[in-house]
Amino acid sequence: MVKSSLVQASVATMQNPMGCDPKANGHCPLPRLSISSRSASVVASMDTSCDGAASALHSVMKWKTVLAVFIVVLLYLICGGLTFEALEQWYEKKLKDSIALEKTTFLEKHPCVTSDDLEALIKHAVDAVSAGVSPIGNASHSSSYWDFIGGFFFAGTVITTIGYGNIAPSTQGGKIFCILYAIFGIPLFGCLLAGIGDQLGTIFVKSILRVEKIFRISQTKIRVTSTILFILAGCIVFVTIPAVIFKHIEGWTTLEALYFVVITLTTVGIGDYVAGTMIKYKPWYKPLVWFWILVGLAYFAAVLSMIGDWLRVLSKKTKEEVGGIKAHAAEWKANVRAEFRETKRRLSVEVHDKLQRAATIRTFKFSPALLSLVTFVANMKHFRGRHVESYFLATWAGHLAG
Repeated sequence: MVKSSLVQASVATMQNPMGCDPKANGHCPLPRLSISSRSASVVASMDTSCDGAASALHSVMKWKTVLAVFIVVLLYLICGGLTFEALEQWYEKKLKDSIALEKTTFLEKHPCVTSDDLEALIKHAVDAVSAGVSPIGNASHSSSYWDFIGGFFFAGTVITTIGYGNIAPSTQGGKIFCILYAIFGIPLFGCLLAGIGDQLGTIFVKSILRVEKIFRISQTKIRVTSTILFILAGCIVFVTIPAVIFKHIEGWTTLEALYFVVITLTTVGIGDYVAGTMIKYKPWYKPLVWFWILVGLAYFAAVLSMIGDWLRVLSKKTKEEVGGIKAHAAEWKANVRAEFRETKRRLSVEVHDKLQRAATIRTFKFSPALLSLVTFVANMKHFRGRHVESYFLATWAGHLAG
């Protein structure tokens, strides 16, 4: 009884750590937090159910988890830095040596040009490239990056946070307007992106439901298969086909086109490859590229959200398994404690009984008639062969009498 009551109490404590009454409609009265001041007033009401409070607490990432993720990200960055150093540093050194050799060769072939004049020309060309003007050919007759189509494409890269960096405002007015345009445009585009992503997700879910109604098979198989098909179809529509088109129009290699597509749709936007900057294109080309960026970003957002849901589900299952292990460990610990207490109680009872028996036998010293009677009965039982223990009892009684 003691063991079962202890186990039940421990299990009840684990199931209801807040001490709530399960009969009171499942509600747990928690304290209210009220913080008020002259400038702000924050009142957090926490009159929620026990399950809701527990789920809300478990949904917040703990500091240990944040620190673990930070360490993983830091290690990931270190691995990336070492890898890029091994892959790119030798090529950078090669370019530096090549540029120095080209400068020396040019000055030797053209002694009338001084080194300072050459450095000034190179600096001017670099500044022009930074401003989005190509110094190759006759720059005055080349197409403008800041016409309406170019400005539209640049505005699209601002609100999508891609920011290729191949062109940038040079005037003070342009920089101020770019700041304000980004502050108001990025949230607006975020709402549009969320709406498109929701519509794509709704279409995807409806397609899954239709398939489940047509083919009555396991929902898990249908959802896994549908998710894989959704990712493959999106990769074909938003990655493979655009890469083939950019390869044909821009004259890039397959790797360069694929590199541009992925860097763009992940909003990295390095800017070393940008569509619509090398040759003269049709007026509708850049707006079409921006529309592809819009839909592609929505698709990638849906995919990343799906991956995040998978990770959350996996994390939830892991937490549930760990919680089950902790519950079993707590139950085992409670059982061990109950067994120990029960054994201790039994031992104390047995010791107490033996002490009482010893005290009773010792009292036989003060009753010779009773002692003689016990000895006589024990000897009779011994000679009759009924109990062997009676012989020892008689011997012990004689010892006490002596």
